Amino acid sequence: MIEPVQLPSPWRDARVTVVVPTYNEAGNLPVLVERLLALPLPGLKVLVADDNSPDGTGEVADKLAIEHPERVEVVHRPGKEGLGRAYVDGITRALDGGAEYVAQMDADLSHPPEALPGMLGALLSTQAGVVIGSRYVPGGELDENWPLYRRALSGWANLYVHTLLRVRIRDLTAGFKIWRADALRDIGLERVQSNGYSFQVEMHYLATKLGHTILEVPIRFEERRDGDSKMTTATKIESALMPFKLRTRHRNIER
Repeated sequence: MIEPVQLPSPWRDARVTVVVPTYNEAGNLPVLVERLLALPLPGLKVLVADDNSPDGTGEVADKLAIEHPERVEVVHRPGKEGLGRAYVDGITRALDGGAEYVAQMDADLSHPPEALPGMLGALLSTQAGVVIGSRYVPGGELDENWPLYRRALSGWANLYVHTLLRVRIRDLTAGFKIWRADALRDIGLERVQSNGYSFQVEMHYLATKLGHTILEVPIRFEERRDGDSKMTTATKIESALMPFKLRTRHRNIER
């Protein structure tokens, strides 16, 4: 586990909301929240967007909100509608709640929370609209236990999307990032239509089309510790078709 960067004041006091979509993550969520709240970021809050998980993740999140009433919020969604819809809901609520910066991360502990202060520092020290925790820039790593087929799928997906969309990001499918609130408002979440993991690609594509600087910093990506991957055949099909849809859907996008 890396040591989090100690940011100077007033950077460390920034209002950061970390949006965490969940579906059957009851075992991982308490560990993630504990690590997030232990960061040297007193203005950090966690917003859990749970899709009515049958394993009781929503109830676990409610208990965490009771234990940390000023720092943990829970959004109970009616059912499993996909990662993209959960993020749109969660990020919209974070912006409405006054967040200056909004982070995205998975609940499965694959993204190191301790990297977040450094990512915030990179955002604040540059003109970037978003900073990505990247697996594929120099210094980035993949857990040696990550299955070979997942490595191949991730590498192929990035190459495929690069070829079709010409977006200059090495980790186009990355799910760990921190945004400026103004960049998210400029993108306009009402434009985003992806339901699954292709949400990440659509957000990167929109940010690029609108001229926002995207910065990638290296992270170590860990294999999930508990539970199962949510990648389904339908999700893979949506992800494969999405680049073609994006080129048409956002062809004439303007600020």
